This record gives sequence, structure tokens and C-alpha cells, in this order.
Amino acid sequence: MKNLILFFSASLVILFNACANEEVYDDLSPLQKPVVNDPIDINDNSFIAAWNFVSTAKSYRLDVSLQNDFSSYIQGYESLEVAGLNATVAGLTPGTQYFFRVKAVREAELSDYSNVVMVTTSGTLIDTDVNLKDKAADNFFVGAALSTNRLTGGYNELLTTEFNSITAESEMKMRTIFAGPSDYNWTRPDELVQYATENELNIHGHALIWHEEVPDWMRTFTGSNEEFEMIIEDYIKAVVTRYSDKITSWDVVNEAISDGGGIRNTIFLEKLGSNYIAKCFQWAREADPDVLLFYNDYNTPADLAKQQDVYALIDDLQANNISIDGIGLQMHISIDSPTRQEIQDDVDMALQRNLIIHFSELDIRVNPDGRQMVSSLTEEREIAQRLKCKEVVDIYNDIPEAFKYAITVWGLRDPDSWIINHHNRPDWPLLFDDSFNRKSAHIGFLEGLE
Repeated sequence: MKNLILFFSASLVILFNACANEEVYDDLSPLQKPVVNDPIDINDNSFIAAWNFVSTAKSYRLDVSLQNDFSSYIQGYESLEVAGLNATVAGLTPGTQYFFRVKAVREAELSDYSNVVMVTTSGTLIDTDVNLKDKAADNFFVGAALSTNRLTGGYNELLTTEFNSITAESEMKMRTIFAGPSDYNWTRPDELVQYATENELNIHGHALIWHEEVPDWMRTFTGSNEEFEMIIEDYIKAVVTRYSDKITSWDVVNEAISDGGGIRNTIFLEKLGSNYIAKCFQWAREADPDVLLFYNDYNTPADLAKQQDVYALIDDLQANNISIDGIGLQMHISIDSPTRQEIQDDVDMALQRNLIIHFSELDIRVNPDGRQMVSSLTEEREIAQRLKCKEVVDIYNDIPEAFKYAITVWGLRDPDSWIINHHNRPDWPLLFDDSFNRKSAHIGFLEGLE
């Protein structure tokens, strides 16, 4: 009997120690789901989501969506791991409805979802009926790229109500105009100039020299390099002179620096020499002493080697007293990239050189590389595009007035964008849909001007 009592006592000690030294969960008791409370500290761009404590839970997972069925998620808020009982949800849009929910986590076990709570961010939405050019007022031009087959109907209505500047997509490039040495076809550029004049629109000329738009006859040119140089000089002077009282600015050279840095190997480099860019700027200035002359290129915020060489090129022009007024920073961007800081750094480098800045060729891809492709414009992607457009315009709006020129959107309707064919996938990168209706990105543009 004594031995039995000792055995029973020892068993109790072992059981007590086991319970004291390790956490034991009752496998028969399921992990309870949390209860989500009303959000707190709601403002224009954020709120705090909070929920009740769940016994034995190690952490919680937070979802935030624009839809109450959570068919998509706000970036960064899909199963976001949270150790405590609340989390700040930031980077939101004013006056917008969101939904959130949580799960409790215990080791590999997940609870059921909590209740779903709706929250609307604060802030008075801006007047969305205002036109872009009216909102920008006299601060800078708001431009659009166009072609001669898009000057009537809905195109004409948008161009004349929303914009006060135009840029030719292709009609003012060399392949269109330059039929041969001393042989020019002015039909299509003249049509655009006439349209702009009749509708009191500014014209930004694009582009005198671009390696992608060289006419076929020039590629097979068999004359000397000296003869080739005379032909290019005559061409630049002929084009600039013809429109000297109509076009206020020109992209003299477009995309002369390669991705990753280094001057691009083109027919102009081959035949005119390493200083061909300076020559082209000089010829343009001789043709029109008053026109603004720009260098234009893409991806300079994110490609730092390219950025460095673009500004080294400009430094060289300025050091040699070659007249250059500004830089076109092409804004072919996506909802993910480049970052705000990368764009700002690029702008700052231009300002350090006293360059007028043109945010040229703005479009914002919603199907960027690295993201799951969508086959229709989801509400989540549209909101992300709106926020990115607001960010870009906000950066531009903060540039000192003396160094602003224009923001030019590269196209009007989504289905007309070059991006769809170029990337061979659907996208909706512009401010207006296929029916000429304003999108959320249009609101983002207006918000950036606040």
C-alpha cells in the first residue's frame, strides 16, 4: 500500500512539472475566432484596426480590401502578421470605403475569420468635375500626345476641354517628314499645327533626332559622313524654322543613352561622331533663338547608371556653352515603380543644373512585371493607379515655378495606348477609358494639384 501511495505521488509531481514547464493546449478546444471592433483614429489616409484578445493565440492575420467579399486585397494587407491587438492601415485614399477582418494564429492552426468591419476614410473629395488644364491654371501646361487620325469626336472634346498642350506621337518624327535629302512631307505635321492653332493649344515638338524613326533611305545612305552631316543639319534647321512661330519647344535628341548607361550606338553616332548631340542642339538653336530645347529620355529615376550618364551628357553640353533649356523625364511607369524618392531624386538632379523639367510621356501600367496579370481593370489596381498618378503630379507641382513646363500624358484612351501592343498584354495606363470617360487616375491627377 505504501508503495502504491509513493507511485501515485510521484506521478502527480511529474504531471505538475509538465504542466508548469511547457504550454499545453487542449486539442479538443478549437482556436476561437477574434471579434473585430470599430476602427479608431480614422483620417484621410489611414485608420487603426483593432480586435479582442483570443486566449492561446500567438498572433493574428489582418486582411484589408476594397470589397466586402475580399476578392482582392490592398497591397501589403493580405494576411499581414500582427503580434498585438491592433494595426495601423496606411497609404489609403481619402473618402474611400474599406473592409477588414482578422484570423487568430496558434502554431500551425488558424481560426475562422472574424466579423467584417467597414471603414470609410475621412477627407473631402475634391471637385472631380474640374478639367485638368483649369486645375493647373497658369502653373504649367497639361498636355496629351495625339495623331492626326484622333482629332474629331470624343478625342476633340477631351483635347479642347481637358488639355492646353499637344505633342505629336509620330507625325513630327523624321520617318514621317523626311522623304529624302531636301525632300520634305509637311502634310501631317501641318495638320496638327493647324489644329493646335485653331484651338489655341501649345505645341511641344517631338522629336528631331531619334534612332527608332530613321527613314529607310537614310539607313542605306552611301555618301560620305560629311554629306550625311550636311543632310541632318539641313533637316533640323528646315523643321525648326518652318514652325518657329508655332512650336514653343522641341525634344532635340531622344533616348541617346542606353539602358545601363553609355551612349547608344546609332547611325547618328556612327556618321556624325561622339559629339553629334551637341551639333544637333547647336543647329536647332541657330534655326530658332527663342524656342525651348530639351533632351528627352526614359527610366532615369530607376536606372542609376543611365541617369548618371544622362546628366553627364547635359553637364558636357553646359560646360561647352551648348544651349539646352530643359530635360524631358519620360513617365512610362507602373503602379509599383519607380518609387516616389527615385522620381524626386531625378528631379533634384535636374534642378541642380537649372533645367526646365517636362514630365513627358506619362502613362501608368497596372499590369507591371512581377505582379499577377489581371484581365480586367480591378478596383484595387485602379485605386493604385490613382495614388501613383497623384504622387507623380504632386512631385511635379512642388517644382519651383520657373522650372516647370508641362506634364504630358502619352495618349488619351486606354485602348489607344502603345503599351498594349508593345508588351503584348492588356493594360489600362491612361486617364480615360475606351468610352472617353474619366477614370480614377484622372482624380489622382487633380489630387496631385491640391
